[in-house]
Amino acid sequence: MFTTLHSALRRFKRDVRGVSALEFALIAPVLIAMYLGSAEMTMALTADRKVTNATTAVADLVTQDDLITNVELADIYAAGDAIVFPNDPTSLSFRITSVRMDVDGDIFVDWSEARGVTPYTTATLPDLPDGLLAPMNSIIMVEATYPYTGPFPDESGPLMTLQDTAYLRPRLSAWVRRSNS
Repeated sequence: MFTTLHSALRRFKRDVRGVSALEFALIAPVLIAMYLGSAEMTMALTADRKVTNATTAVADLVTQDDLITNVELADIYAAGDAIVFPNDPTSLSFRITSVRMDVDGDIFVDWSEARGVTPYTTATLPDLPDGLLAPMNSIIMVEATYPYTGPFPDESGPLMTLQDTAYLRPRLSAWVRRSNS
C-alpha cells in the first residue's frame, strides 16, 4: 500500500497538465482587481477634473456681469451642472461669494449665495490667500463640493469628496452686485 501511494505521489508530482490553469487561477483575481482599480481611478480623476472645470466656469460666468439676478444665478448653477454630466449633478454644491476690501483695507463678505451648502454671512470671512485683494476691489470666490461615489456604489457613503475653489476678479466693475429679483 505504501509503494502504491508513493508511486501515485510521484506521478502527481511529474504531471504538468494543469499548471497553466492553476497559474491562471492564482493570477486572474489580481489582474481583475488591478483592471477594476485603474478604471475606478480614471473615472475619479475625470470627475475631479469636471468639478474643477465647473468651479472655474461658474466663477467666470459671475465675473462677466456687474449685477447678478436670481434668474442668472439659476442659469449659472445649471451651467455648472451641465459640466459635471454624466455624473449626477444633484449632489454638486456651490457657494458663490463676493469678497471686498474697503479703502481702509478691511475685508468683508459683500454677498454670498449657495446651493447645497450654507452661504457665508456678512460677519463670516472665508480663508483667502494673502495679497488677493487690493483696497476698493473685490473677488468672486466659488467653492464646489462633490461627493464621488464611483461606479460601484457602497452603502457606507461616498468614496471621496471632491472639492475645488476658484478666485476671479470682476471684469466689468470693481465688484459684482447681487440683486434679489
